[in-house]
Amino acid sequence: MSVRVAFVIVSHSSSLASGVAELAAQMAPDVHFEAAGGTEDGRIGTSYDRVEAAVEAALASVEGKGSGVIVLTDLGSATMTVESVIDMSDESERVRFVDTALVEGAVASAVRAQLGEDLSRVAGVAASLAPRVDADDARGVPGPATADVGGTTVGGQASSMGGADRAEADVIVADPVGLHARPAAAFVRLAGSFDAEVTVNGVDGGSVLELMSLGVTQGQSIHIEAIGVNAIEAVAALTDMLEGTGHQPSDPKETS
Repeated sequence: MSVRVAFVIVSHSSSLASGVAELAAQMAPDVHFEAAGGTEDGRIGTSYDRVEAAVEAALASVEGKGSGVIVLTDLGSATMTVESVIDMSDESERVRFVDTALVEGAVASAVRAQLGEDLSRVAGVAASLAPRVDADDARGVPGPATADVGGTTVGGQASSMGGADRAEADVIVADPVGLHARPAAAFVRLAGSFDAEVTVNGVDGGSVLELMSLGVTQGQSIHIEAIGVNAIEAVAALTDMLEGTGHQPSDPKETS
């Protein structure tokens, strides 16, 4: 599935905009990012022309039904510039400004964009990371700990749990950096390729930030659960990946 959503990161600082784009791109290598930071003469501030050019370049990088651009900003005056650019755009319906936590929103929504999800769904993920909003309330879904999954845990193996739509496994994480950064993003991408809802130690397996918040390190055992049409296949594939049989280990020098 092709990527349908690109991003524009707008900041008063050129370095900050570029840094956020660089970080998010590590998690979502096929997603297009444009950084629009600072003024034309290198000062702190925002530039209408730079934001407009970035939006146009991002729009040109994606196509098809549900495609578009998400714009994220750091401070209020950058938001005013972005809103002016969107108002004047010939394709304003394909550009979404999302008022959210800049770094967290960029990383989490970029991973979802990598899965080929459309503009509305990716924007919803970004919005769910808005500051001072409870994550479960923002997603509008019950926390995974309330799911009644039942069944029996089988270490390192997928198992049927009262039907073909439920599975779980205990897995030892082999990656040298545990379940942080790029390994977490890889987990989310793989989990998203199956028709199943996945949780890890009770948190959403589709959220790179929630996975990273677990602080899982190499050699630690985690519990994976899945519910859905492809639950058994999902748990089996994720187990293979985490145990090192389905992917190449990350660079041991990588940090979270």
